[in-house]
Order: sequence, then C-alpha cells, then structure tokens
Amino acid sequence: MSQTPYLSGQFLLAMPGIADMRFDRSVIAMCVHDPAGAMGICLHQPLDDLTVPDLMRQLEIDPLETPDLPVLMGGPVDTQRGFVLHSPDWGGQDTRHVAGRWALTGTRDVLEAIAKGGGPRHWVAALGYVGWGAGQLEAEMSQHGWFPAPATTGLIWETDALCRWTRAYAGEGVDARMLYHEAGRA
Repeated sequence: MSQTPYLSGQFLLAMPGIADMRFDRSVIAMCVHDPAGAMGICLHQPLDDLTVPDLMRQLEIDPLETPDLPVLMGGPVDTQRGFVLHSPDWGGQDTRHVAGRWALTGTRDVLEAIAKGGGPRHWVAALGYVGWGAGQLEAEMSQHGWFPAPATTGLIWETDALCRWTRAYAGEGVDARMLYHEAGRA
C-alpha cells in the first residue's frame, strides 16, 4: 500500500456510496492524523433540536448575545463530549492548533469566552468526533471511501453546513452530482 500523506489541517470528503451511511455527504475537518491514528470533526450535519445558546444553558453558561447557531453532529464517537472548531486567534485550556488553519478546543472555557464576546472570531460547535485507529483511515482511503481535499476556512466559517459537501467538491473542480457510488473494475 502506498504511503498516504498525513491529513491534519485538511478536509476529508465522503465519496458517494461510502459503506457507513453515517458519513453520507461528510466533510470532516481533520485535526489529528499521525502514525497513532486520526481524529476529525464532521461539519455537515446540524442537530435539529440543539443550538449553541441551548447547549450553553445546559452547561449553566449565560449565552448573552451568542448567535443562535446549530450545534453539529461532530461524529459518532463520544457524542456527549463537545468540541469547538475555531479560528486560531484564541487559545484555552486544551486548545490544539491545527496546521495554522484552525484550532480545536474541548473545554468549556471556549464557550464561556464566546458568550462574553472574547472568544475566537470564527467558530462552530459540535458534539462527538470521528476517530480512526493506527492505519484504519489509510485502509478506508484505499477502498475508495474518502477523498482528501485542501482545507479552505471559508468553507467552515462562511458556508451553510448542508452545502459544505457539494461546495468542497466544487472547490476541487468536481461536480458532486456527477459522482457515481460504485468504483469501476478493470
């Protein structure tokens, strides 16, 4: 198997027909990818019944003027744990900066800062994450499940969650409507 370059700071786009339907039309912001495994946050699926101010109230944080944005389903792993993917202009207790493109914080201090107007300039909140063990993502990529793409922060901060998958492919010059769900055989 050829060596896949590490994808931290890039997007991972689900290919049509991906075997695990939880990832249908996924756009994943890759936050960690190294020999030990990989971790990212799904950016394509807003939760119907939870906004960021609602989440803050559950955590006993006064949302003040926090925008009424939906919380995203960040992935199927540990869905009771929250994360904020944000611009790298802010850092807190456990902030991990990713390739100079974005940062990831999983502690409440980022939500408290957002509520007070002193948090990161750009952000999205998510519950859960996507994770792969050592070599697992590379194996899935060799089975045509995922398409790596360069990250553009505009896709995160300026694009509606439900449009991200199509726009991410368009950014790569691919009309997602033309993608077929089965791989060819020679």
